[in-house]
Amino acid sequence: MNESLSAEQGRLRLGRRQLLAGTGAASAAFALRGLLQSAPAYAAGASGNLPSHPRWRFVFVNHVTTNPFFVPTQYGIQDACGVLGCTYQWAGSETSQVGQMVNAMNEAISAKADGIAVSIIDPTAFNDPVQRALAAGIPVVSYNADAPASSHNERLAYLGQDLYVSGVMMGQRIVQLVKSGHVVLFIATPGSLNIQPRIDGAADAIKKSGASITYEEIATGPTVNEELSRIDAYYQGHKTVKGMFAVDAGSTQGVGQVMQKYGLAAQGVHAGGYDLLPTTLQLIKGGHLDFTIDQQPYLQGFYPVVELFTYKLSGGLTGPADCDTGLKFITKASVDPYLRTQTRFEGSSSTEKLVQIPK
Repeated sequence: MNESLSAEQGRLRLGRRQLLAGTGAASAAFALRGLLQSAPAYAAGASGNLPSHPRWRFVFVNHVTTNPFFVPTQYGIQDACGVLGCTYQWAGSETSQVGQMVNAMNEAISAKADGIAVSIIDPTAFNDPVQRALAAGIPVVSYNADAPASSHNERLAYLGQDLYVSGVMMGQRIVQLVKSGHVVLFIATPGSLNIQPRIDGAADAIKKSGASITYEEIATGPTVNEELSRIDAYYQGHKTVKGMFAVDAGSTQGVGQVMQKYGLAAQGVHAGGYDLLPTTLQLIKGGHLDFTIDQQPYLQGFYPVVELFTYKLSGGLTGPADCDTGLKFITKASVDPYLRTQTRFEGSSSTEKLVQIPK
């Protein structure tokens, strides 16, 4: 590895630690109230031709605030706020504790936030705080995870991937790769609405295919280190497995690391999962993972700011509207541009820069 790349990676790791450390406990009441005090108006012309407006403050409630997946999401939030002249607060739970997330929403409501974006990982727990926020005139959107229609959650819009459909597409890819045999599907936190629909979709696709494939679902836990150890332990007890796949970023990285550790790709084992953690991309390049699925986490931060902002600016006449942030399979054949270009959009660099489209 060359010295300049090592230096950049060192700066990136430091930047991530600072970014995440500065926000991990952000749901504390005194901190949130302090950040949400009234601020001077944003001058007309300071952000394009928009009229002068208050410097609105939006609270993002997240389920794993220090997970590296959400580094580009926070960059997206920062960039949108910079363009539009608003600010944000990053709050919630480090370990998918719904109660902590609900508390963070309650604090945001009490502090009179100008808008809330929440990852709705539980089908009913967020119904009441969403209703109270809306009653207080605070717009609420969901991002990354959404409540099912049957829960009757009144959030104004969902911005993120169609999770079940992406799971179906992953299941179809598994069938193409494995053909027959036993596969394992790893999931960080079963039942959590940001990932459970994916594993449901994958399982349905495998069953619908009629292929001679058996599968089981294994929980790995909400932290990256925990995920890796459980995946390693699973393989030690199931060495005849033909495929190992995951539906969350940390578990996908862990699958790739276990594949690499034991040289499983050379033994005909297939593997894949989700998201663009730098280690995951390197493991794809090395042939240890067959694919990963990009759900564009940067946009899951940028778009909610835009929709909350336009809602406030228009007095509620514009939006919000549902927005699918898409699905893209990244394989060894397509991974090089992600490795060559270090950007905020994948969380591989903190530097703001223009990325030229290759000719």
